[in-house]
Amino acid sequence: MTCVESDEDTCTEIDLPERPRRSVEVDEFVYTVLTSDQIVQHQRNIIDEVNNVLHLSPQVTRIILNHYKWDKETLFERYFESSPQEFFRRAHVVNPFSTPSKLSLKSAPTVSGREKLCGICYCPCDELKGLDCGHAFCAACWKQYLANKTCSEGLAHSITCPATDCDILVDDVSFVKLADNPEVIARYQQLITNTFVECNSLMRWCPAPSCTHAIKASYCEPRAVRCACGHEFCFGCGENWHEPVSCSWLKRWLKKNNEDSETSNWIAQHTKECPKCNVTIEKDGGCNHMVCKNPSCRYDFCWVCLGSWEPHGSSWYSCNRFDEEEGKQARQAQERYRSSMARYLHYYNRYMNHMMSMRMEHKLYASVQAKMNDMQENMSWIEVQFLKEAVDVLCQCRATLMYSYVFAFYLRNNNQKIIFEDNQRDMEMATEKISECLEREITVQNLCEVKQKVLDLSHYCRKRRTVLLCHVREGYEKDWWDFIE
Repeated sequence: MTCVESDEDTCTEIDLPERPRRSVEVDEFVYTVLTSDQIVQHQRNIIDEVNNVLHLSPQVTRIILNHYKWDKETLFERYFESSPQEFFRRAHVVNPFSTPSKLSLKSAPTVSGREKLCGICYCPCDELKGLDCGHAFCAACWKQYLANKTCSEGLAHSITCPATDCDILVDDVSFVKLADNPEVIARYQQLITNTFVECNSLMRWCPAPSCTHAIKASYCEPRAVRCACGHEFCFGCGENWHEPVSCSWLKRWLKKNNEDSETSNWIAQHTKECPKCNVTIEKDGGCNHMVCKNPSCRYDFCWVCLGSWEPHGSSWYSCNRFDEEEGKQARQAQERYRSSMARYLHYYNRYMNHMMSMRMEHKLYASVQAKMNDMQENMSWIEVQFLKEAVDVLCQCRATLMYSYVFAFYLRNNNQKIIFEDNQRDMEMATEKISECLEREITVQNLCEVKQKVLDLSHYCRKRRTVLLCHVREGYEKDWWDFIE
């Protein structure tokens, strides 16, 4: 389900195209890579399909489609179940069936003769220009208003009439006429295209730097897609492909890393938590009498035993209350926190280790290509491809292992987790073997002899990766996995 904002700032639920049930052996995910021109053409095709039913101008149809996140079925449902006036009002356009194409501008006060006052600058003007809502302004004010909205604020699909309390949207044809600036118009068209992709649940931009392609699928699901530029990413969230961990858990992990990883080691060594409010406190002096700086807490406690400071009396610098029940509970809470931090660091360090290894192993492609060029003196081009394919397998395994530690971090202990960790260990061992082989053993002289070993290791790594991922998929289908919230 997704939602569409209405004029009352509420959400209208929309049923997305139903996705097929996934099996342990993953079915093919059909998608198309679109260039910038193909994206624009796809947008026009959708507008034409809707206009075959509604018979509206293309610019009005585009605004309505954008309001319904480019979901044609939902648009048709709303159109036939609502009154025309209500349907167009929700999309912030004037009902074209009850209003002339341009209303007479009666609201603009006449100064003298044919001159009228602009509603923005209040200067007299021979000709005022406006939208179907009837509000009109001078050409100079329109140009400045549209340029500011587009170039400064980055808006395109949500530019409304400048009149106070008017929510009618500026359509494409009116924008081009009123903006009257090629640079502003080009920026507007770019933003409209961006919005088309971003609002469409069945499309996603390739996140690779400088790439202008988009992916179009027939249904929305977190699946691996590969752009024409070579970048592989998750269609569901836009991150690098991250199986076996789901999009939602990966999002939590990345947020936690941003908050915790840079200072977690230092915090573990130099700080403790207030026993009352759990705010982290740094001890910056020799006195063991601590006062929590949280304005809503201000708890007095002992740094050594974490008990309340009040009963310590004169024992300020040599606390002897290690068996005090309150201090014991506080220390237990402290130990739980330290244990939780140690657990996080266990998975984080292994996650980062595979990430760094993967980055370094991407550099193998250059050295492998050089070796392949040398090999072609005695072997054909097809015969030397095994080396590049081995590096491909290595990088795939590194990525899977990296995200497997995110999956394991949020996984509660049970028998299936033990099996998962066994599969993870086997895959890790196989990955390290092929990594060592590719980095150290292969030279131009021994390449032919090592070929069979590389092929065997590549095959085994693929097999271990498949075993691990199939087990995870089966666990999702059979509800084996219990996650830590």
